[in-house]
Amino acid sequence: MNGWTDTWWQLTALANAVILAAYLAISLAIARGLWRSRQWRNNPLGLATAAIFFSCAVHHGSHTVHLLMPYFGGDMHAGMAMRMAFGMDFQAAGWDTVTALLAVWYWTLRGRFPALVRGAAVFEDLRLRQAAEATLRASEERFREIVETTSEGVVVVGGDGRIGYANDRFAAMVGRQPAELPGTPVLDLVAIADRPVAARALSEVGASGATRIEVGLQAHGGRAVWARIALTARVGDPDRPVGALAMVADVTEQKSIEAQLHQAQKLEAVGQLAGGLAHDFNNLLTVIDGYAALLVAGADEDTARDLVMIRDASTRAGALTRQLLTFSRAQTARPQVVDVAELVAGVEVLLRRLIREDVDLIVTSAAAATPVRVDPGQLEQVLVNLAINARDAMPDGGTLAIATDRVVDDAGDRVLITVTDTGCGMTADVAERVFEPFFTTKGPGGGTGLGLSTVYGIVTRAGGQVRLESQPGAGATFEVFLPAAEVPADAIGEAVEPQPLTAGTGTILLVEDDPAVRQLSQRILTTAGYEVVVGVDGENALEVARAHDGIDLLVTDVIMPGMNGQELADRLTELRPGLPVIFTSAYTRGVLTDDAAAFLDKPFTAAALTAKVRSVLDSRAGVVASRA
Repeated sequence: MNGWTDTWWQLTALANAVILAAYLAISLAIARGLWRSRQWRNNPLGLATAAIFFSCAVHHGSHTVHLLMPYFGGDMHAGMAMRMAFGMDFQAAGWDTVTALLAVWYWTLRGRFPALVRGAAVFEDLRLRQAAEATLRASEERFREIVETTSEGVVVVGGDGRIGYANDRFAAMVGRQPAELPGTPVLDLVAIADRPVAARALSEVGASGATRIEVGLQAHGGRAVWARIALTARVGDPDRPVGALAMVADVTEQKSIEAQLHQAQKLEAVGQLAGGLAHDFNNLLTVIDGYAALLVAGADEDTARDLVMIRDASTRAGALTRQLLTFSRAQTARPQVVDVAELVAGVEVLLRRLIREDVDLIVTSAAAATPVRVDPGQLEQVLVNLAINARDAMPDGGTLAIATDRVVDDAGDRVLITVTDTGCGMTADVAERVFEPFFTTKGPGGGTGLGLSTVYGIVTRAGGQVRLESQPGAGATFEVFLPAAEVPADAIGEAVEPQPLTAGTGTILLVEDDPAVRQLSQRILTTAGYEVVVGVDGENALEVARAHDGIDLLVTDVIMPGMNGQELADRLTELRPGLPVIFTSAYTRGVLTDDAAAFLDKPFTAAALTAKVRSVLDSRAGVVASRA
């Protein structure tokens, strides 16, 4: 062989040796990967690949030997003879056949392993897989920590409407153990009335992608839970909805606050209405009762009896107005320390007149003192309203029990009034609404819906609490808790107003914007011996006051157009320091700033007006005498 041929022969041998090393390394690497991943049996594609590279390595190894044989022993012709002796060409052809068969096997596997066509690896790098698995575990752990510590409930709902996963927060909402929830139909945990809304949301979330609803949940033990739920569709392959992810927020407390605000807004609206009505209505009642009282003195027996009936109706109408004002918080309370047991005993006679003969009244008083700070008239109204409500709940008769007690609990030292009847009772739905204004289960003419609302308003403003327990057919029990006072109760007694007019002397400035009330009040005071000058409003009263030097007393309405009664009193007392003032009104709207000022409720009687005037003038005379 010449030099060039010899060089080519050597380079070819070297190239085949390099290919041998490369193919052998690749086949061993694949085999090592299959061994470590334990994929010898379940990864024929990898096995076929390793076999092809190994076959190719052997093939190129045979070529290397083939090319180098002429140089063995230094005798080229001997080497060629050895090559022919060993049949190297036959071996090469044999390995080519083996490699071809392996290639055919490899090609047939591609139908079972479509990943090969998409360019996926035959085997994976274990370090990359382990790193990916570690990242996935860390991500799952972070997700679990977030889900389990969030303030909202998290629920995974499957396509069949059953719970696949629920976190501890949601389980606590519905009063269940987390292990109980998987497999539970999610609609079973929704309040029956709200299930159509929830079912519609679950069916539509796949199309909309996300939606929000507010529904009630059926918590274990009957506890009411109101939930705001954000639903997000879960999408499968290919883009097929397979359920929903629900984020559940407990808004029960928020709903309660909204309901209280709604009720407060109702009270405010009713209060504005009540105040406007009471002002005019009580002026009319003052006129009716006042003229009836003046006529009684000169009437015969039959006429006097009729006039008494008129006055009685006027008194009851005035009580209804005061109840409306108390309910709407427009009536000014005059709290004092009273003993509840004594007050109940004092009102017992009235209660026996209010209930029918077929209702037995049982009153039980506490052995301990029961002092509370409250307006006694308003507390009597609480008892009357509860008694009437109980009476109406027992159309066929029954027992009404009123008990007083003193208790010490988590809320402190309190006085308890318990009113129990054996009537028809009420359902849970009715019990939840009994304190709402104008809510009543009585028929037309049977009730105004203000009785229990008034009770609620009086008790809560006194710092107390009202509880109700009732079952259909098992009667009802109202518990009224009031904070116990720290000082002994004041002496309580019914103030008996003198029926005749209380006479006196002096000059009175009477200011009243209602003509009928102004004329009646002027006539009453003139009849009682006083000199009366009148003003029709605040500005007019100032002009009248400047024209009369000897004014001894100002009697003024509180609510008047333009200048109100308090502003008028302030202006006049600047001009005439020490001038006594009597305010009259059905309600004050918070206008009065001097709590110690003399005050006369409308509607007032002729006797009450003259008694109040005489009392204030006598008090002023006493002060003047003490300074002299």
